[in-house]
Amino acid sequence: MCFSLYEQGQKPGDPVTEDQIRRRLGILKPHTRWIRSFSCTEGNEMIPQIARELGFKTLVGAWLGNEQDKNHQEIKALVQLARQELVDVAAVGNEVLYREELPEEQLLEYIGEVKKQIPDIPVGYVDAYYEFVERPSLVQACDLILCNCYPFWEGTAFEHALEHMRHMHQRTVAAAMGKTVVITETGWPSQGEVTGAARPSRHNAMEYFLQTQLWAEDNQIQMFYFSSFDEAWKVDTEGNVGAYWGVWDSKEELKY
Repeated sequence: MCFSLYEQGQKPGDPVTEDQIRRRLGILKPHTRWIRSFSCTEGNEMIPQIARELGFKTLVGAWLGNEQDKNHQEIKALVQLARQELVDVAAVGNEVLYREELPEEQLLEYIGEVKKQIPDIPVGYVDAYYEFVERPSLVQACDLILCNCYPFWEGTAFEHALEHMRHMHQRTVAAAMGKTVVITETGWPSQGEVTGAARPSRHNAMEYFLQTQLWAEDNQIQMFYFSSFDEAWKVDTEGNVGAYWGVWDSKEELKY
């Protein structure tokens, strides 16, 4: 599961507590073996520490953007967590190419820097699947390919969503130069605005979760689901649909 840190009324940058991380990881503990986190600063550095204590494996991300000082803080914290044996897979950046906040050359430098400092841990970068299809230098730089696959955001009708996601995965595998491909995000919102022919609903969200889990299990595909808990702050960047991607709601109640 992708780990949703922020409670109702919180947003990235707000103070977070060890108690809320511990409580939410405790809710997820019976249901998943791996947790994915997105940042290594502003309290997020506690996630892999507590996750390891609770027995999770961890995919830990350094959040990169267009501020070089913050990027260096994130990378330094990621390396430090890895050297403490709290990181199973390291992700240097998340969709920073998609957001056009860093040039590819700078991103490749950051990936290379992290790989040198933690040579015994697999290092990759997370972005939409097509970024890897279109950028062989990015594939070459990564130890494994960490791709996001969202039929919803491409406006695919629910009836064709699983087929579309399989196609996204197949294209990534074809571009991966034989490296392991991990789906780092996929999901379907339970309410909110329509995107193209893609309609949010409780039924579609539940069915998409079931279909993707069974497909991944049957085909031995490694996949992180987005997301664990609903997070209202995402409305600012994604519209009202952004608040409803969780399997649990914002009050930490299972939605289905």
